[in-house]
Amino acid sequence: MRLRIDIGEYRGLPRGRVSHPLPLPPPFPYRPAHSGPGARLTRAAGAAYFQGKSRMARRRQIYEGKAKILYEGPEPGTLIQYFKDDATAFNAQKKGTISGKGVLNNRISEHVFTLLDAIGVPTHFIRRLNMREQLIRQVEIVPIEVVVRNVAAGSLSKRLGIEEGTKLPRTIIEYYYKDDALGDPMISDEHIAAFGWASQDEMHDIADLAIRVNDFLTGLFAGIGIRLVDFKLEFGRIWDNDYGRIILADEISPDGCRLWDMESNEKLDKDRFRRDLGGEAEAYQEVARRLGLMPEGEDSAVLDLDSHRKRRGK
Repeated sequence: MRLRIDIGEYRGLPRGRVSHPLPLPPPFPYRPAHSGPGARLTRAAGAAYFQGKSRMARRRQIYEGKAKILYEGPEPGTLIQYFKDDATAFNAQKKGTISGKGVLNNRISEHVFTLLDAIGVPTHFIRRLNMREQLIRQVEIVPIEVVVRNVAAGSLSKRLGIEEGTKLPRTIIEYYYKDDALGDPMISDEHIAAFGWASQDEMHDIADLAIRVNDFLTGLFAGIGIRLVDFKLEFGRIWDNDYGRIILADEISPDGCRLWDMESNEKLDKDRFRRDLGGEAEAYQEVARRLGLMPEGEDSAVLDLDSHRKRRGK
C-alpha cells in the first residue's frame, strides 16, 4: 500500500504534497528494512513521520490566543509556542488570515530575541524547534501590555490629534491592561500599583527593559532602512523560590511593531491588514528579507509593494 504524505502539514508550513508516492510507514517504533526496493522511507518522509508522532504525543494545549497557541513543553518549566497565520485587529473585531505569517513571525521573533539575549536582555526564548514552533520558558505573564512610541501613529494620533508620522520629542511608554473583553484599556502607574498587577520594583525593571529594547531595535531597523514607529511588549515573571524576576515574553514581529520604510514611509507591518491596504504577506517577507532571514533575489525583494503585486498579478 502506498500513500502521499503532506509534509507541509507536519512541519506547519503551507500545505504542499510531495511529488512522488511513498511507502506506508511501518508501526511505530520504526526500524528501517535492510533489503527490498522501496522498503525504506525517504529521509523527508521519515522526518515528517517521526515529527508527526512526537507532536501528537506532546500535544496538551495550555492556551490559545489570537496569533499563537501554547502547548506543554518537553521539560518542566517549558512551553512550546506555535505561531498561527490568523490575523486580528481592533480587539478581534476584524479577523483574517495572512498566508505564511506564522512562519515569518517565528523566524523574525527568534532572530530578535537571540540578539537581545546577546546584549543581556533576559527573555523567555530558548530555541526554535521548527518552522512554526519555538521552545520557551514558562512565565507568569504580567497582565500589562507595554507600548513604546517613537513616532505618532495609530491611537496616539487619534487621541491627541497629532498628525501621523510626527516624530515625538521623546520616547513615550504607555501601559494597557490586558483584557480583550474590556478592549485593553489604557492605564497608569497608579492603576498598576493600586490593583497589584506589578510591584514598584517590577515596573522599574519593565520600564528599563523597554527602553533598552527600544534603543537596540531602533538601531537594528534603521540599519536596514526601516523606521521603528512604535511596538508592543509583554513581560513575565520567572520564580526562583520566593524571588521573582522580570523577563521579556511573547514575541517581537511585524504583528506587534509599526515598521515604515525610511524613504517611502511604506508600511511593512500589520497596519496593512488593519487598514485594508493589501500586500500583508509581501510586507512581512520584506522585513524578513532585510533582516537577512530570506535568500536574496528578485522574487524575495519587495521594495515597492504596489509594483510587486502587479508584477505577480495580485
